[in-house]
Amino acid sequence: MTPLIVVKKVAQYMADVLEDSRDKVQENLLANGVDLVTYITRFQWDMAKYPIKQSLKNISEIVSKQVTQIDNDLKSRASAYNNLKGNLQNLERKNAGSLLTRSLADIVKKDDFVLDSEYLITLLVVVPKTSYPEWQKVYETLAEMVVPRSSNLLFEDHDSGLFSVTLFRKAMDDFKHKARENKFTVREFQYNEEEMKADKEEMTRLSTDKKKQFGPLVRWLKVNFSEAFIAWIHIKALRVFVESVLRYGLPVNFQAMLLQPNKKNMKKLREVLNDIYKHLDSSAAAIIDSAMDIPGLNLSQQEYYPYVYYKIDCNLLDFKP
Repeated sequence: MTPLIVVKKVAQYMADVLEDSRDKVQENLLANGVDLVTYITRFQWDMAKYPIKQSLKNISEIVSKQVTQIDNDLKSRASAYNNLKGNLQNLERKNAGSLLTRSLADIVKKDDFVLDSEYLITLLVVVPKTSYPEWQKVYETLAEMVVPRSSNLLFEDHDSGLFSVTLFRKAMDDFKHKARENKFTVREFQYNEEEMKADKEEMTRLSTDKKKQFGPLVRWLKVNFSEAFIAWIHIKALRVFVESVLRYGLPVNFQAMLLQPNKKNMKKLREVLNDIYKHLDSSAAAIIDSAMDIPGLNLSQQEYYPYVYYKIDCNLLDFKP
């Protein structure tokens, strides 16, 4: 797992976790407490983390082990948080939407039902608003043994109303059939206080757990984004050093520079740099792809110029906040 991939994964997950506050993502993507461009322009090799007395292979392994651990931790934490978030969203969806699909537990009350009756049952029927007059006109005759004047409007949304109606149990199937024919929808619902209480408690618990996990998760993402980004920039510095030694030999006699041109000036900059440094490598007169790689660093192919060049792109998100 390359440092850049882990950096981008942590940054993108930060955006996912912040949800509606995505405009605040960039201010949370810092390296050593400063913005990314500032960190890069003030870059100094971290001797404590990556001792330069170690071999190239050892430094590479230190970085690889570090970013692999961050990636593994991210997978574990993201899985736990996503499961919690998904379960909460499922419950929230049940309590939203149209009367045809949403949970009715937070709408109805015990007094709306005839309970504990051997013969009578209360049904809940969704009626389009345009059909209210028709419902009031026909509901008592949709089946035999409907209790007269037993229908009450319990709740309305934009399109429909939820009506209760009481009838004898043995007429229930006939009533449902006739209701469908008249485009009235009988909701399958049984009033159960214990189940309704359990659902509400579960939603409260999930919401509380999500809030509890949010803060520590964001803090972890901030810390480990910084760690992964710093590791990535160290690899960049290492690549510049190693590539320069391989191409220009010893003793070391080169200077690394950071350039941040505007897009419209990129072509001109390439021409100027090529004119200045073309004497270093005549084979780079025509730009070619370099297949050069350094064992242990998993380096990908780069554009080839007479000078050593690596791109650092600080736009790490799939969207612009």
